[in-house]
Amino acid sequence: FELRNKLKNYAETLNLQSSDLDNLLQELQNNQWQSDERFTELFIESKKNKFGLLRIVQELKIRGIDESVIHNYLSPLRDEQAKLLKMIWEKKYKEIPKDQNDKLKQIRFLQSRGFDLSLIHKMMSGKEIE
Repeated sequence: FELRNKLKNYAETLNLQSSDLDNLLQELQNNQWQSDERFTELFIESKKNKFGLLRIVQELKIRGIDESVIHNYLSPLRDEQAKLLKMIWEKKYKEIPKDQNDKLKQIRFLQSRGFDLSLIHKMMSGKEIE
């Protein structure tokens, strides 16, 4: 999807037809020079220490990655969500919230990073999250 959009501007400049662009992309896939699976794997690896599962899924969908591909590569990450949530929270805040406003601020931050609200509440309440 991204590669198609980037090449579309050049194709118009060179007066190439849409079918020519389709053929080029198909050839790149056939020669394994372009792979949604490889892109997904590398994208997840680069973002998993910054963002939660929900945000990563959203970013991949925006980039036109098929849901079945996303699901295949995100399965191992599901087990790490609690650990990643705690790591990101500790890096940003280092201490539990002092009042309700601080708690809400921290919750909003973690939600914006793509973590599930129920997991955030478990961590904030001090319960062991797995």
